[in-house]
Amino acid sequence: MISIIRGNLIDLPTNYSLSYYWCSGFMISAFMIFQILTGVILSFLYVADSELSFRCVMDLTNDSFFTWGVRYWHIWGVTILFVLFFLHMGRALYYSSYTKKGVWNVGFILYLLTMAEAFMGYILPWHQMSYWAATVLTSIVQSVPIVGPTLYKYVVGGFSVTNVTLVRVFSAHVCLGFVILGLMVVHMYYLHKSGSNNPLFSSNGYGDVVYFHSYFTVKDFFCLVVFTLLLVTFLFWSPDFVVDTEGYLEADPLTTPVSIKPEWYFLIYYAMLRSIDSKIGGLILVLSLLFFLWVPTFNKSSSYYFSRQFIFWWVCSLFFCLTYLGSCHPEYPYLFVCKLFSVSIVALMFIFKLLWSGKPTVVLGSKIL
Repeated sequence: MISIIRGNLIDLPTNYSLSYYWCSGFMISAFMIFQILTGVILSFLYVADSELSFRCVMDLTNDSFFTWGVRYWHIWGVTILFVLFFLHMGRALYYSSYTKKGVWNVGFILYLLTMAEAFMGYILPWHQMSYWAATVLTSIVQSVPIVGPTLYKYVVGGFSVTNVTLVRVFSAHVCLGFVILGLMVVHMYYLHKSGSNNPLFSSNGYGDVVYFHSYFTVKDFFCLVVFTLLLVTFLFWSPDFVVDTEGYLEADPLTTPVSIKPEWYFLIYYAMLRSIDSKIGGLILVLSLLFFLWVPTFNKSSSYYFSRQFIFWWVCSLFFCLTYLGSCHPEYPYLFVCKLFSVSIVALMFIFKLLWSGKPTVVLGSKIL
């Protein structure tokens, strides 16, 4: 056991050129552990009942500083976690990490499971926005041809979102966290098996490597301290910044909020879903983006070519624009712009994965290979 730990965390040969962008993987692991620890504490205090859940969550906020801190750390931890996820996946796309199929496939599964975990956690407070977000997004399942109605009944436990749904969501939310933790170990195994990519694309030989400890452990813990201080700052400065105002109203099936929207890290998909008139059309558009985002290719072209950089930053710009548009009221011209941007980001992701801009450029000393 000691030799395994030393081989994977201490004496692991690591390329010297890795920047701070490569610290995002370690921080995702750390914040995921924080989420599981705070989640376990909250699960001991939470009651999965449509009549009591909202009151229970409000009591957690008002009873003591400890429960208040644990709950809001859990809320802000999700935001930090998805910021790190997007940085991690953006860096992986920029430097063509999708060519490492084992690492990329497990990592993409982790992203999907984390989104499912976050969505289920958003339902548990049972306030107005969580109830109606669950009602709207689970109805998409019902629009799937042939198996949709049957699948919908198994997901929600009946003909609509009820107390049965809440109990199922709570159980799945607790169990899925440990599944994600196990897959993170598998992700690390494939990473250490194939090795990390690097900005110089120099993966052969040991002339430019150092031991992981202490050069990279110091960088990782420095980034962890910075992000933790950032989280604590927001936690005390504006704890409700990422909480919708509807989060203080108990779920009422008879009163629909003026504007239903999910958390910010789902807004891009929400904008794409509602930009198409039919539910199945919006679902196909979202699945197309996820498919092109996932599909591993053998394109090892250098990230420093202008064409790849142009498409990459264009995709990033569309991502931010769709995230903003997803929070806007569903009316003209927002829906038209959403449709235009949604089709564009899918097409650009397809082009980015297939674009071949030449051989990787490796800089060794004063020579360029």
